[in-house]
Amino acid sequence: MAESPEKPLPPITTPDTLITEPELVAPDLTGNAALPSAPPAGRRAAATFIFFTVTLDMLALGMIAPVLPRLIEGFLHGDTSSAAKMLGLFGTVFAAMQFFFSPILGSLSDRFGRRPVVLLSNFGLGFDYLLMAWAPALSWLFVGRVISGLTASSIPTAMAYMADVTPRERRAAAFGMLNAAFGIGFVLGPAMGGLLGNINPRLPFWVAGGLSLINGLYGLFVLPESLSLANRSPFSWARANPVGSLKLLNRGGMLAISGVLLLGYFAQQVLMNVYVIYDDYRYHWTNRTVGLSLATVGVFTVIYGALLIKPVIAKVGERGAMTIGLIGGAIGYSMIGSSKTGLLLWFGIPVLNLMSFTWPSAQSLLSRKTSPSEQGQLQGAINSLRGIAGLIGPGFFTYIFSKSIGANAIISSPGTPFYVAAAMLLIGLILAQYATRKTQPAVPS
Repeated sequence: MAESPEKPLPPITTPDTLITEPELVAPDLTGNAALPSAPPAGRRAAATFIFFTVTLDMLALGMIAPVLPRLIEGFLHGDTSSAAKMLGLFGTVFAAMQFFFSPILGSLSDRFGRRPVVLLSNFGLGFDYLLMAWAPALSWLFVGRVISGLTASSIPTAMAYMADVTPRERRAAAFGMLNAAFGIGFVLGPAMGGLLGNINPRLPFWVAGGLSLINGLYGLFVLPESLSLANRSPFSWARANPVGSLKLLNRGGMLAISGVLLLGYFAQQVLMNVYVIYDDYRYHWTNRTVGLSLATVGVFTVIYGALLIKPVIAKVGERGAMTIGLIGGAIGYSMIGSSKTGLLLWFGIPVLNLMSFTWPSAQSLLSRKTSPSEQGQLQGAINSLRGIAGLIGPGFFTYIFSKSIGANAIISSPGTPFYVAAAMLLIGLILAQYATRKTQPAVPS
């Protein structure tokens, strides 16, 4: 399918001034050094704010991860079995909220603009963490987790903001920087949460809430609106519900690329739900070693997202970057699954993290095929794909792991879940080649 002629995005109107698209693109986010002139500090701060919003959201989620089980167990008077079941319920509810509310917030941002949705989410997430910090009973903690799943659904709006202010050919680099923000939160969040949790299990919630509220206050002063009135679309429940939003992905070439993302998100669940117990079962690693290995995953996510995505895409294009990412991810998962001593696992981490090239490339290709008035709905639909993976993936991979160990194992190989994840990525590779086989837009160097 031939790419439609490039059209300049309309100017973005704010109460005080008229900001054209090139001025609002932050060079430090896209890596672009060829803009006519450096944007004013306020314009740079606006785009940089989005980067820090995503970073702080991921940091806050990471901070509470190591202490939430302890807090739940405390409410249940040390009943570990009941605590494990409740923790699973908390995770399922969080994923369900992401699935249902991501398209709603994305569609609201297409109607009312990105700024109010992003700021309301910051304040909502901040107050929610304070509620969880104060929670006097497990029921209050559960309500807080439900609200955090809703308010954390602002990530699609942040992605849509970057799509608004970034030229089409540079969106992969901008999405790559936001992917690096995920990595920063993944590295620093659990470490900070563990340190603060040793002082008091509720302290990480207080700190996470404070960071979110401070970020929201900062955004009140530096964040202009990115979506012009001309590009806004009416809100419709037919599009805002998960099924309706996913219909947006059923367009020429988009369905296959969406399949790549869905398979990749599914494969990620093996890291989130099996990796720790796999390391304990196979290598008898301590918590420190497991944490260090996960931090290494985050470090490579940051390095690839911040430094390598732009030059790689400039060299091989988005199609090539997706190919490298999917092949690297499949090899990396296979290395982890076949590592008998743990040494091959360490070497597999930087290979596995080549997947960092896949996410922004796929999102950029989908964004190119979507009108400016539907960018919020698109990012909401993409986050719903994450929600689907979060709902089904944990049970799927833990079941496979349970059937690959012990005396009653169907396949006596503890690495089986990682082989399955690798196979998913290879299927995704086939879909990626199919979706991009006709034409690949040129990316200027």
